[in-house]
Amino acid sequence: MFTPKLLADFNELEFSIYNCITRNKERVPHMKIKELADEAHVSTATVLRFCKKLGCEGYSEFRLRYKEYLKNQQILLNDTVETTFKGFVSRMDSRDFQESIDNAFRLLKDSQHIIFIGIGSSGILGKYGARYFSNIGRFSLYVEDPFLPILQDMTDHTVTIVLSESGTTYQMLKLANQLKQKGSRLLSITNKADSPLAKLADCNIFYYVPQLKANGTNITTQIPVVYILETLARKLYTATEG
Repeated sequence: MFTPKLLADFNELEFSIYNCITRNKERVPHMKIKELADEAHVSTATVLRFCKKLGCEGYSEFRLRYKEYLKNQQILLNDTVETTFKGFVSRMDSRDFQESIDNAFRLLKDSQHIIFIGIGSSGILGKYGARYFSNIGRFSLYVEDPFLPILQDMTDHTVTIVLSESGTTYQMLKLANQLKQKGSRLLSITNKADSPLAKLADCNIFYYVPQLKANGTNITTQIPVVYILETLARKLYTATEG
């Protein structure tokens, strides 16, 4: 409802109303216009202009739309906790998914260096992955700066694991391409199989769960990524120890 583009266009008074709304989410659908105006320290006329900026005819329509917005957000969150995870679990035994795991394992088996890259939540998982792979005895590191220029040529035994939920992030595509041009093999882990990153990679594992956003921020579950990373690491460890 409150898109980044809309927020960027808010003035000081409109931000006062917006901040008041976010602090009183449950109350707003039941508040009268004067109550909201007093709470935000603005006039009722300012509240009306705010509602029209959101595409509402008036305050009554805004309250109805906001109530529906909160309801939909809660439904999405409830579905994601259980339904989304069950959907991924049911896919884990599919032939396509297991083949992608096996292909990734073969790519990593003979590697001597493993590089992890990612941004945001994917970056945090990249750090986790580098540590987890290091713990099983594989030389792994996480590249924290997506703008880092790649100057040194890689060996045939270097594999870069690129983590990106969307598979479309410009910085990741640029850095992944640089690493590939320098000789690294690419393994991408994405939410969709047809993303630009998936097509760029030598091997891709896609987990496909519904994308979810809250307050304009991506909160799509990352549980499948953790599962994939740990599965690959354990297969490598078992192969080495065996």
